[in-house]
Amino acid sequence: MKFQKIILPVLVLLFASCASSKFNSKGANWYKGNLHTHSYWSDGDDYPEMIMDWYKTHDYDFVVLSDHNTLAEGEKWKLIPKSPSHESGFQKYLKKYGDQVIYREDSLGRIEVKLKTLAEYAPMFEKEGEFLIIQSQELTESFEKKPLHMNVTNIQKLIPAEGGNSIPEILQNGLDSVKAQRDSTGVPMFLHINHPNFVWAITPEDIIELNGERFFEVYNGHPQVNNYGDSLRPSMEVLWDKVQAAYLQAGKPILYGLAVDDAHNYHVFDQNSSNPGRGWVMVLSESLDPASLVQAMERGDFYSTTGVTVKSIDFDGETLSLKIKPEAGVSYKIQFFGTKTNRPDESGVLLAEFEGKKASYKLGEDDMYVRAKVISSKLKENPYQVGDTETAWIQPVIRY
Repeated sequence: MKFQKIILPVLVLLFASCASSKFNSKGANWYKGNLHTHSYWSDGDDYPEMIMDWYKTHDYDFVVLSDHNTLAEGEKWKLIPKSPSHESGFQKYLKKYGDQVIYREDSLGRIEVKLKTLAEYAPMFEKEGEFLIIQSQELTESFEKKPLHMNVTNIQKLIPAEGGNSIPEILQNGLDSVKAQRDSTGVPMFLHINHPNFVWAITPEDIIELNGERFFEVYNGHPQVNNYGDSLRPSMEVLWDKVQAAYLQAGKPILYGLAVDDAHNYHVFDQNSSNPGRGWVMVLSESLDPASLVQAMERGDFYSTTGVTVKSIDFDGETLSLKIKPEAGVSYKIQFFGTKTNRPDESGVLLAEFEGKKASYKLGEDDMYVRAKVISSKLKENPYQVGDTETAWIQPVIRY
């Protein structure tokens, strides 16, 4: 099923109204989660149980394992590479989980480990209202050697790579496949575009062509994804604003920005490794279950962060306000970005900037949308790039 190419602007306004009001609802809680992570089921370097233990002990409420074109089901044996970190990792795994580990040794002395499926490892960690594992897949495609990766959160059945004749066509095929599965199952799920600047694969123009895209990664912790662009190509934030302006001009819904780990490496923590703990989302949801989390994110009831904690966000249809939960000795800068309706080609203009732990911005009639960014003075531990400070991205809103 193909998405409609045009969505009436009035529907966008109604959507924005629903999204903003949720921030003030009673009975909702903030939940910390990561939506992009890898394990030995594809190209990660650790076992699902060890990874889940890391996230759970680091105060995450939900997490996914989004391995490439696979779900953690069926039988899979992993040959452990002959390297000190991998062999040490196996010994740690064996020590922690003992007789639950199934492995074998071949005639050459190589160790193979039987990986646990999601159905097997999820009950070891999940606890209602406290920790949740959501099934996910990184739908992995390519076009002319460019990697086109898309994560599907709360997927119910593996989606095969379909290919296509262009980058937008391949991305659209992924979106359409997810919508078809959601329609047939009735289960809330969504696709998001991963690291557009990885190998400079996906341009703003590619994303602008799409119908039905709601999410992309504004921040990815992998050291090779070029979050900040270069002298010739846009950063993820510049891309976000350019696509945002084009979407709203075309009557399409708001595009939301995610922060994720894209973790692959769990034994060595350094600037050259793709480690956990670099970026996450904070979702304001009525409960810790997949449907509630997905629906909350589709309303825009979340922010993305590398460490800054936002105490409250409020949008009354005209004024976007936020308060930071401050840390001692840390200063904060709050910026508001947007695009003017009479200057749509000048997207992502800095509209206002404040020092302190709270700020507000009142949208004028000429403001197409506004989003906020919080920059702290606190250096990020094990950052994506040396010198990064903890940052948060507040989702865009439009006036109604």
